[in-house]
Amino acid sequence: MCLRAGLACLVLSSCWVISAGAQDATVRGFITDASDGQPLQGVNVAVIDQTGILRGDVTDDDGFFIVVRLAPGQYTLRASFIGYVTVTDTLVLEPDDTHRVRFSMEPGIEMGEEILIEADREGGATAAAGLQTVRPRDIDMVPTTDVSGDLVSYLATMPGVVSIGDRGGQVFIRGGEPSHNLSLLDGMYLYQPFHILGFYSAFSSDILRNADIYAGAFSSKFSGRMSSVIDVHTRNGNSQEMRRTISLAPFVSMGLLEGPIKKGTMSFLLSARASTIERVATRYIGQPLPYTFGDFFGKLHTIISDSHQFSVSAIRTYDRGTLEQNVANPEQIRWNNTAYGLRYLIAPPTLPILGEVLFSVSELLMELGPVGEPVRSTAIDGFNLAVNVTNFGRRTQVDWGFFLRAPRLDAELGGLYQNLAFTSDRILSTGAYFEPEVGLTEQIDLRAGVVVQFLGDQGVHAEPRLRMMYDRGSHEFSIAGGIYRQEAVGLNDRRDATNIFTAWAGSPTGNLPRAIHALVGYQFAPRPWLRVSAESFYKRLSSLFVSEWTAFPRFTTNLQEASGRVLGMDLRIEVQKPRLYAFVNYGLSSVEYRAMQETLPVWFGTDEVRYRPPHDRRHQLNALASIALGKFDVSFRWNVGSGLPYSQIRGFDGFVLMDGPTDVRHEPGQARVIYDQPYRGVLPTYHRLDISVERQFQYRDDSFITLQAGLINAYDQANVFALDIFTARRNDQLPLVPTAGIKFEF
Repeated sequence: MCLRAGLACLVLSSCWVISAGAQDATVRGFITDASDGQPLQGVNVAVIDQTGILRGDVTDDDGFFIVVRLAPGQYTLRASFIGYVTVTDTLVLEPDDTHRVRFSMEPGIEMGEEILIEADREGGATAAAGLQTVRPRDIDMVPTTDVSGDLVSYLATMPGVVSIGDRGGQVFIRGGEPSHNLSLLDGMYLYQPFHILGFYSAFSSDILRNADIYAGAFSSKFSGRMSSVIDVHTRNGNSQEMRRTISLAPFVSMGLLEGPIKKGTMSFLLSARASTIERVATRYIGQPLPYTFGDFFGKLHTIISDSHQFSVSAIRTYDRGTLEQNVANPEQIRWNNTAYGLRYLIAPPTLPILGEVLFSVSELLMELGPVGEPVRSTAIDGFNLAVNVTNFGRRTQVDWGFFLRAPRLDAELGGLYQNLAFTSDRILSTGAYFEPEVGLTEQIDLRAGVVVQFLGDQGVHAEPRLRMMYDRGSHEFSIAGGIYRQEAVGLNDRRDATNIFTAWAGSPTGNLPRAIHALVGYQFAPRPWLRVSAESFYKRLSSLFVSEWTAFPRFTTNLQEASGRVLGMDLRIEVQKPRLYAFVNYGLSSVEYRAMQETLPVWFGTDEVRYRPPHDRRHQLNALASIALGKFDVSFRWNVGSGLPYSQIRGFDGFVLMDGPTDVRHEPGQARVIYDQPYRGVLPTYHRLDISVERQFQYRDDSFITLQAGLINAYDQANVFALDIFTARRNDQLPLVPTAGIKFEF
């Protein structure tokens, strides 16, 4: 009650509340799937008066729609969605009336013309201005080692996304480091959401409702990261009947239980995955795969009334493994994510607004070295409170809110970074954002906003954001940009591809990492089944922190400040027909870092070094096709990527540490590598073909068995994962891997 009253008072006291005009009426409500109670996103809702004039909206992630500023009178409400029976109702609206509805749509096929309502809310099915919305059906078309899909498999098909390979849990989006990505699950922060085996993340398609992937130029609602946002929303449990899902596969197995606590209004969902790769897949692949990982997820959702909903989510992930296969004493890396969160959704009965309150607590613990005696460790934990409100007008929408974050950062690095003193720090970040969207014309929408945040010793910072869409029917143009800052930094030593340990620390005072984003996009749909798109992007990076260039790579180093820039273009052709879905995309990208340090003139005769960081993949091509052949679904994915940079060597010498009286005639010292200029070498081109075949059987009215078989790296290409410059030995990605799986749904 206190939370509800507090949010209502906040809305009423705000000078930015956009209320309906005097005597005008409003229709708003929620639409769900009658079979399982899930919110339906993308439903076309039309409100038609007696003269045939049509107004409408499209439901959002929560199945919410609203139509404001309607004259009192009689209307016909019609809700239509492909694959569902159309719903029609008669409304009589009184002056100053807010008519609330909640109804469910039955799955089925109904002949007739669908009424389409144009809506420009972010999160639509199309990709525009750096945003792409992904749903489980998109993920499940990508061949993988499991009968269920995973979001990271789809991310790997996006042209601006670079992964270091089949292992490592690292994703780079349009030139940014993994620590520059903001990863959210139901509003909860996940600091390391990807598992140690590159096919898996914390985002299984079995629990997903959708995911919004902002590759850049994201809106004012998001702050605290400088590269990208992965905003994942999970589905609610089935509120109509108890359902169970079990899947078995050589790499990972899963169990899921969901059902109603109170039918129609309260539901739960529990999911658990555990790797079987060490015990099963290792035996037939023919090489050791020392990886253990898994995750547990739970959610409770309840509908309090037509205006209020509440949910609680929790997740825990764990990872353990050794990335280096061909060294004498490989180091084990481990990490755990834990997060708990709640979400309160409110649509006040008399105001044209939708608000949410998010509160979560998140923790990451990462260690490198023997269990119980790690060589390095890092931890980050803290809470996040956010209030997000949307005010709806006829041609105007205003998003605004405030937030409070307080992560605590800790690291023990065993001398890895010699010039930093790591302490346990808590960073207090508080601020607010305001972002109105205005329909300038029937074809042009402008969204301009600003985030203002206070960061303690770092002072107050303002980050403007801009997004504009120009829709000409089959042609759509978009531009977007903004300034982005990051209060916490993830410190990595990228000189070794297998070094994925990330230490979290606060940004040095006065040196907040900052990025300036700009992008321009164009989409063209010459046919209903064909879409062509192009997007160019630019990022200017400053106050980055990278490893200093040194001849002693494996033991200690210093950190240095650097700047950078990212340039690129993504091209995509997409075909969608009843029995065929396919796309081809190509990404061209150039990332350059620029660093200065005192020792550079000694090594290279210059005080500045410009180099390609090791995640700079210049060219990347992805082709995916999913075809329905009779009762079988066949999917192909082919990926080609130009070689990643690596550092070559000039030679070796001996090193004797003079920490006391030393007889250099008898002290052998240690071998030391002497690097050439950073990242001047290029690894071979990467390419791989994955294939999967699925068949679903129905053995009762509501029970199904899905069989899956496939090949990962179908033509057994030997792709390099990492090159050990000390021994010239290479670690390769996974070889040809046959896969098979079975899923029971009942």
